[in-house]
Amino acid sequence: MTVLEKTAEATAVQAATVEFRGLRREFGSTVALDGLDLTVQPGELLALLGPSGCGKTTALRMLAGFEHPDSGQVLVDGEDVTAIPAHRRDAGMVFQSYSLFPHLSALDNVAFGLRMRKVRTAERRARAAELLELVGLADKGERYPHELSGGQQQRIALARALALRPRVLLLDEPLSALDAKVRLTLREEIRRLQRELGITTLFVTHDQEEALSMADRVAVMRSGRLEQCAEPAELYGRPATAFVAEFVGTMSRIPGTLVDGRVEVLGRRLPVDGDAPTVSEVDVLVRPEAVAVRADDASEARVVATAFLGATTRLTVRLADGTEVKADLPAHETAALGAGAAVSVSLPERPVLVAERSR
Repeated sequence: MTVLEKTAEATAVQAATVEFRGLRREFGSTVALDGLDLTVQPGELLALLGPSGCGKTTALRMLAGFEHPDSGQVLVDGEDVTAIPAHRRDAGMVFQSYSLFPHLSALDNVAFGLRMRKVRTAERRARAAELLELVGLADKGERYPHELSGGQQQRIALARALALRPRVLLLDEPLSALDAKVRLTLREEIRRLQRELGITTLFVTHDQEEALSMADRVAVMRSGRLEQCAEPAELYGRPATAFVAEFVGTMSRIPGTLVDGRVEVLGRRLPVDGDAPTVSEVDVLVRPEAVAVRADDASEARVVATAFLGATTRLTVRLADGTEVKADLPAHETAALGAGAAVSVSLPERPVLVAERSR
């Protein structure tokens, strides 16, 4: 049996259901959480995504036991743990800043929690060595934090969080301090380990790409409230609100008019996806990949910028009314569509998301 299989065998059975019920927390006049209701299924990796100050870290810290709500409950496997102190929560936490002890070796950092639990020396060192192998650092056990790279330090922090076989793993912006290449590699490793171990995991991030690529579901938060919780493809393709649409991925707003339940935009009448606003003057929200662009000398629309993205090129087109629309086209189709080119813009015949006009 491999180290990963042994660790998974010990950890998977402890995967827990987590529930936030009506969590509210105020810091002076600031409302950090405003009635948060959310359930995380056993073995699920759920990302809490949102801008700074939206309440995502406060929610995570409440599950860890570092913060307490003014009202509401935190439940783990149906047990109310709201008043239980942090050291009795059975939660492992990884922080953005690694939080390793500089005077301890990598192995002793991983074994620290086991030492606090008075686990015998031989047993805790063996367990720590297993976890170092699990995160790919079996040969770094005697190194000190200052002798390790940022990515290696974060792997040590992850191993330490798993050492006590927690029922829940909490990750608070664990990749934001790393450079892009290391961030991508560690993102894949965390997801692989989480799947193999089957541990219930909450991952806080402001990075939409991280959330969409790693999570089973993504909970988008804004001003202490849950805007939408869904699988990544649904969140991207069918956002529940204009905020989610614009926060997750790139979105353009094109002025339109609601008439008899359909929206008139760019010379077409399209069906509306979801509930339509009660006003007639609206914006149609569209992804760049849904926008079609072709050369048209008779059009007043002009390409104002291009950005090469590899297989695609992103065009920014300014319409006659000044609205700017982004469109992603195969790179080989954009050779004649440089800045200044006259073009026409169209949308496919399918339901579109509309919102009250922003200007």
